Amino acid sequence: MKKLLLLGDEAIAQGGLDAGISGIYAYPGTPSTEIMEYVQGSSEAAERNIQREWSANEKTALEASLGLAYTGKRAMVCMKHVGLNVAADPFMNSALTGVNGGLVIVVADDPSMHSSQNEQDSRYYGKFALIPVLEPSNQQEAYDMTYAGFDLSEKYKIPVMLRITTRLSHSRAGIKTKEKKREKKLVLPEDPGQFILLPTFARIRYKGLLALQPNLRKEAEESPFNVYFDGKDRSFGIIACGIAYNYVMENYPDRIIPYPLLKISQYPFPVEMIRKITETCTAVLVLEDGYPFLEEMLIGLQKKGIPVKGRLDGTIPRDGELNPNIVSDALGIGYEKGKPVPGLVTNRPPALCKGCSHADLFTALNETLRKYKPGRVFSDIGCYTLGALPPFNSINTCVDMGASVTMAIGAADAGLIPSIAVIGDSTFTHSGMTGLLDAVNKNSPVTIIISDNSTTGMTGGQKSSATGRLESICTGIGVNPAHVRVLNPLRKEHETNVAIIKEEIEYRGVSVVIAQRECIQTAARRKRKAKQK
Repeated sequence: MKKLLLLGDEAIAQGGLDAGISGIYAYPGTPSTEIMEYVQGSSEAAERNIQREWSANEKTALEASLGLAYTGKRAMVCMKHVGLNVAADPFMNSALTGVNGGLVIVVADDPSMHSSQNEQDSRYYGKFALIPVLEPSNQQEAYDMTYAGFDLSEKYKIPVMLRITTRLSHSRAGIKTKEKKREKKLVLPEDPGQFILLPTFARIRYKGLLALQPNLRKEAEESPFNVYFDGKDRSFGIIACGIAYNYVMENYPDRIIPYPLLKISQYPFPVEMIRKITETCTAVLVLEDGYPFLEEMLIGLQKKGIPVKGRLDGTIPRDGELNPNIVSDALGIGYEKGKPVPGLVTNRPPALCKGCSHADLFTALNETLRKYKPGRVFSDIGCYTLGALPPFNSINTCVDMGASVTMAIGAADAGLIPSIAVIGDSTFTHSGMTGLLDAVNKNSPVTIIISDNSTTGMTGGQKSSATGRLESICTGIGVNPAHVRVLNPLRKEHETNVAIIKEEIEYRGVSVVIAQRECIQTAARRKRKAKQK
């Protein structure tokens, strides 16, 4: 046992290592990325030969982790909240199959959308699937819950979700580790039909999942992570979920809180504990980082009709992440506001790196499309999404991973020709390949531009599943090899690149243009490492 100074993400990774995982699966996505990176950089993980390669997307990652858990070994899978949408099919069904070895599903939500398309709250998914959800309030709990989550998973043979948010993921604190557990031995399921979700078996499994719910509620009532603190002033009660508890404590440095306080960090809801605080107090404030998940439930649970304050009544802003100052205002404490930022300090909008290949691609694309009306470039999620901003103003959409290809197909169906998709290499192998297959099957008049920088650049330069394979993937899917073109996005190649793009957007069929040049950042890191050697 030792004490370590870790990010919340790193504490989760260390908790998994100490709990005896045999594999971790993930696709890079802020704010969850550092969990996998910590394990990849761990000498212990290397010595134990723990599986720790990036997956093509969150769905494949969750399915692989379920396969590892099928063998009786412990598995962890990590993703951000929108990644859970991609993995929703196996996620929901894994609650029915259950597990053989422990499986912890870590989902990092991003309130305030620091690097995401939405603010969704993954606790709803946990309730939807009828599985336990753990929500740490600090880094130590992030470690402890990961460590304990595998035991809970194996006790009830069910996946367990660990839900965190951005501020916990990316802040650092000291954590005390626990005794290291050995990896589990390979033992196949006793029930040969457990993982076969034919309707006959699935109906039985679903009845079993429903029958398990009273036990899971009892676990929440007795959990050391759910704690009721009494207070003398019962005119007011506080329910704080996950990191919100930490924010409450920051407003009471002496740890003397006058009101009853219920800390909730394990779900299903501890109904009896909630009933206790609602029957004790004349009003309740619900603090949660995300949607008004508990607040909505509480309005239906409590019988006395006492006021419930939170995001729904405007006591807490309806959108954005929670923080100690918002909590301070809600508690009526107030806080000292700093002086306004001087006018000479201005926000610096995000921009592509100097020398980025995406910039040269957009310059060529803009010149090619100059004779057409704007509004025909469908894009995707990656560094290149910055092409929506000045000075490029090149792209018109960014919805979800892979949507550039399929939206271009739909627009072409409506008669918008040329219709162009811009997608990154990692995003293409994540969710773009199936869209390209649709385009090939109907011979859509679309041009798919893959901006290939040979990495997952937006999240820090992780390995891309597409590197060195894009041409063969596209021709394998069925694109005519004559219309799979590779260009070098450099200024000196500008005229050639414009000519290639022009030829392909004028072709009335499926064409793919691969703009291929290594990310400027990963290239610099590679050269530094080479010099060090």
